Amino acid sequence: MRLSRYFLPLLKETPSDATIASHRYMLRAGMVKQDSAGIYIWLPLGFKVLKKIEQIVREEQDKAGAIEMLMPTIQSANHWKETGRYDAYGPEMLRIKDRGDRELLYGPTNEDMITDMFRTYVRSYKDLPQCLYHIQWKFRDERRPRFGVMRGREFLMKDAYSFDIDAEAARQAYYRQFVAYLNTFGRLGLKAVPMRADTGPIGGDLSHEFLILAETGESEVFCHRDLVDMPAPGAVGDSDLLSVFEERTALYAATDEMHDADEFAKVPADKQLSARGIEVGHIFYFGDKYSAPMNAQVQGPDGKTTNIHMGSYGVGVSRLVGGIIEASHDDNGIVWPKSVTPFGAGIINLKVGDEAADAACEDLYGKLSAAGIDPLYDDKNDRGGQKFARMDLIGLPYQLVIGPRGLKEGVVEVKTRATGEKQNMTPEAAVNFIISEYEGVA
Repeated sequence: MRLSRYFLPLLKETPSDATIASHRYMLRAGMVKQDSAGIYIWLPLGFKVLKKIEQIVREEQDKAGAIEMLMPTIQSANHWKETGRYDAYGPEMLRIKDRGDRELLYGPTNEDMITDMFRTYVRSYKDLPQCLYHIQWKFRDERRPRFGVMRGREFLMKDAYSFDIDAEAARQAYYRQFVAYLNTFGRLGLKAVPMRADTGPIGGDLSHEFLILAETGESEVFCHRDLVDMPAPGAVGDSDLLSVFEERTALYAATDEMHDADEFAKVPADKQLSARGIEVGHIFYFGDKYSAPMNAQVQGPDGKTTNIHMGSYGVGVSRLVGGIIEASHDDNGIVWPKSVTPFGAGIINLKVGDEAADAACEDLYGKLSAAGIDPLYDDKNDRGGQKFARMDLIGLPYQLVIGPRGLKEGVVEVKTRATGEKQNMTPEAAVNFIISEYEGVA
């Protein structure tokens, strides 16, 4: 993409209400624009990142055996009344009526709807297990929406729902999603720590939050330091799911809500870590909390009917955009992990109109594009300082700086955004270097 043709409305000044890094940089880098309290327009740069995160989440759900579907944003109140949650949920739910005076709501979650859908079609244990998911916009009318997309009212979520014949099978589904989450966050360049959690209004007796450590996190967390550095488990067979789950949950980890100071004191002093964390995922096993009141039953192998056992598994896709920035930025702007960067590299032409510089930039642009790197070519006739500041702000992993002086010596400058390291290379070597840096990035 050529910057002269791209829609990238940067802000020079930070809006006064942007108090955390992700909110500041998303506004300044032209990723989002606030339309009303807690509701944002996703501009092209932000939307590219959002879609990349969404695709990684989707791929890891598919690998875990979940099947994608799509449920509507507007739900009937009848399902929620059947489970007793319509009145219990509170003012965060946006309740509306259509012209026929039917009660509807803008869905904050989908347990009630999907349970109704499932009971319509499934009658036998032979059709189990199942795990269905969707990626959809949701709405919760937060009293104080703040921190940009980190605590907005409208947000994009991945929700998966598992259906099993009994508690043992349902827990296996839980462990499978637990592992899928570790792999998802690993691919996003994040170190997400699973922490035992309160089930809240979702219900159930087994729940874990996944938090990334950041100074601006809303939750205080306490954990064993080794948990932070454990690599993603990768492909795990069904027989190994429980061992991965036990390995990660054997070490102490909890938010302030579930913190047990006596248990934390048993962790060796040099391994105790207390910090702030941002929740980016939450999983629940809640048995028949929804299937019982909605009479969602199947016939078991013994011929008797039984309530299905369910779990739900959420990832805040839009929240992750802000979470990644909180975990990866510096004083100059965003530092994107290669897996979600909106563009693979930035090409900076220091003297637009110079025949040699223009030709070299066009050549680099063509070769990187052909290699699937998706470069952003800054072909605007601005000062060099503006170009450098702009490229640092939007956070692309690599910058290629091309100017007449370097070209006379046969080199271009390659800057690695995360470290600030600069190297002079031939144009051909620069292309090969960047291509090699993306090998294996999925």
